[in-house]
Amino acid sequence: MEWVRGFVDLYNNELLHSGIKFVTPYQRHYALDIEILSKRDAVYQAARKKHPERWTGKTRNWKWIDEVTLNPVTEQTSEREKEQIRQLS
Repeated sequence: MEWVRGFVDLYNNELLHSGIKFVTPYQRHYALDIEILSKRDAVYQAARKKHPERWTGKTRNWKWIDEVTLNPVTEQTSEREKEQIRQLS
């Protein structure tokens, strides 16, 4: 049981999740990610302004995302999976 507590703590408080822009679920849940993402965006913009030759395109999108889902429907989602999702809704 102790390993589960340790895993849950690690998952929620330490691991950065790509689906929520590399913040922890804790940071996202308590809206701490808004400031974190804003600061990251400022750092990227300053770096691009200081060294434009390093940037061939846009900087990473650090804008806050309004909705988060565990298994979002994407272009790669099969028709079978989409039908299963519709049946669960």
